[in-house]
Amino acid sequence: MLILREVEGANKQEFGFKATGPTTATLNNGETVTINSAWFDLIGDMHVRFVIDGEHSMQNLNAEEFSELGLTPEQAAEIAIFNIKRRYGAPQATPWEGGIMLVAGESPDLDSSYFLDHEFWQTQLVKYPTGLIVGVPKRGGLIYAPVSDSQAVSLLERNIRTLYESSDNMRVSSALYMFKDGQWTVHRKPASLN
Repeated sequence: MLILREVEGANKQEFGFKATGPTTATLNNGETVTINSAWFDLIGDMHVRFVIDGEHSMQNLNAEEFSELGLTPEQAAEIAIFNIKRRYGAPQATPWEGGIMLVAGESPDLDSSYFLDHEFWQTQLVKYPTGLIVGVPKRGGLIYAPVSDSQAVSLLERNIRTLYESSDNMRVSSALYMFKDGQWTVHRKPASLN
């Protein structure tokens, strides 16, 4: 499976999977260790983590384990979304407030992962061909508004930072994204850069 998480201070303009590479961490005993997880910067201030869904928690794949799968990040994302939909249901869009739609499945922790469900977003474009403005302020808070609904878009633009900041350790992204013509772009840069 996959999860989306924040990359503080980032604003990657082009959508795509860019390996984050190894990092170091200091343990409680003072020992420094190198961590090389299967994490990929995605767009704006978000990155993707490939995980194994365990009985009580999700375990991050490391880069070596990911490499052994023989998949590109794009292929792994397709499989992960398939697995999420199989286990937790397909995403459903329901009215939230002010013309904004809330996207959810059966596990709030994975709702933000539906950002990478290309099939879902293509279906929404059939209804709203001018495009969609999408926010992912927290794990259980994937929201969007049609570009054609200027009031809903304005509401998203005014409130994305508040939604993000009020999410504490569940935060994902303070940016807004546009999905149009099958492509993702940054619509509004992350709040930390405003």
